[in-house]
Formats: sequence, structure tokens, C-alpha cells
Amino acid sequence: MLGLKRGKVLLITHQGKWEDEAKNTIEELKDLLPNTIIDAQHIGSTAIVSIHAKPIIDIVVGVDNFHDIMKNTSILEQHGYIYRGKETSKKLLFVKGDFEKDYRTHHIHVVKWKSEEWYNYVYFRDYLNTFPQKARLYDNLKQKLALQFPDDREKYTLAKKDMIDELLKEAHIWKEKLQ
Repeated sequence: MLGLKRGKVLLITHQGKWEDEAKNTIEELKDLLPNTIIDAQHIGSTAIVSIHAKPIIDIVVGVDNFHDIMKNTSILEQHGYIYRGKETSKKLLFVKGDFEKDYRTHHIHVVKWKSEEWYNYVYFRDYLNTFPQKARLYDNLKQKLALQFPDDREKYTLAKKDMIDELLKEAHIWKEKLQ
């Protein structure tokens, strides 16, 4: 299964095909924007093998500047990646899916490469894949919240914030010790 109606929360067990879908999506993005993308990686819960996830593939794309992406939005749109605003100094968001049915299959998070946002995405994934007991804590919270907020993704996401912040702190400390 891949995709979910916007605003809904449904968690399913990890699917091996998510990794293949992420790899294909990353290759497509690099082919579309060969001189813009420095790095792209599969992130989010679909990249953490031991936990449940919403069936939406999250990709982080690292770039030098947002202008290069913004001037290529028409190329991305021709291939189904729609800019969803929220342009900030730290992140751009593109989504892919069946928009007539308000269905999302991919979230593409564009950030400055090697920025705090970049490292937060990558470290969080790596930390939870390395420490299954931490992943289990996060998964338990996600499952509880999915039952509590099945029709309100904003509340679901907000309710995870404190645990995500704590796990991110731990992930950064862990990575610093490895270096």
C-alpha cells in the first residue's frame, strides 16, 4: 500500500517495497534536477524498518539554495511533484499523489544541504534504525496517537513533537560521539 488521503492518519507495518519506491523517486528527482540536488535520502517512518508508518514516502533533498528549486517547479509539476507552499528560510515542500482524490503518496522536503534541518532528518532516521528500543517507544506513541487522531494529522503530528525533540537531542549526541 502506498498513499493516504490528506489529513488522515493510518499506520501500517513496514513494507519492503517502500525502500525501492524511495530509491526510484530519488533517481527521478536527480534526473529532473541534475545540477540542483546535492543529495537526497529516504527519511521518515517509512525509512525506519522496525516501526509502523503512514504509507507516504518522505524524501529529504539537500540543495545549495532554494532559488534553483523554485525556478524548476514547472519541471517538477510536469512529473507530478506539486509545490505546497510553506516556503520558509529553512524548507520547501512538494507532494506527489492523486490530487483529484486528495491522496498523497510522497512528501519531498527540500532543505539546505548540511543544515540543521538536513541533519535532523538523517540523524533521526539513523538513530531509530540503530536503537530499536528507541524506535519501539516512538512506534508505541505513534500507534496510540493514530487511534486518538485518525482524521486530524495536524494534531497527531503536534502530539509527537515532544518525543521527537527528545529523540533528536539524543540522536545529535550519539552522532557527535561517533565523530
